[in-house]
Amino acid sequence: MTTIKAAAKTNAGTGTGTKAANREIRNWHASQKQHLTQGERAADRMRNFMGSWRFVGGFVAFMLVWAALNLSLPLAWDKYPFILLNLFLSMLAGLQGAILLIAAKRQDAIAAALAEHDYTTNVAAKTDIEALMKINQEQIVMLKELCEIIQVLKTDVKPAAKPVSKAAAQAS
Repeated sequence: MTTIKAAAKTNAGTGTGTKAANREIRNWHASQKQHLTQGERAADRMRNFMGSWRFVGGFVAFMLVWAALNLSLPLAWDKYPFILLNLFLSMLAGLQGAILLIAAKRQDAIAAALAEHDYTTNVAAKTDIEALMKINQEQIVMLKELCEIIQVLKTDVKPAAKPVSKAAAQAS
């Protein structure tokens, strides 16, 4: 699992800072894969395989070979209308439905857990952003105060006499 510790940073000028120190950032998917049961892993693998073009192509090829053998062999084990093949297809459909429901149930649980994780991440980000906005507002107030001080200093300072150049000083 990938983890990164976030370091707390304080605003040296105001003494304030964010308290989101040491919040752990982690790869949620990697941590969840470690907790899967063998059945859940098998359901995921079977779902991924049954939803692929390789499975579809292999299944069509199997049915074509089944039909070709049963139509061409004199002692065919499943003559036309292929009742045994229909039985196998029905059993396969029943198993596929159950396996896909198991995988879909797991996907729903994953989606709910990810939504919860997103929510907690968003709440933490909101807290951090609010702290940064407060610091930003304090800095804006400080900048306005500094601008006012600079304006006061500019108006209070009288213009100094112009410096005399060396050539003008020697001429006099």
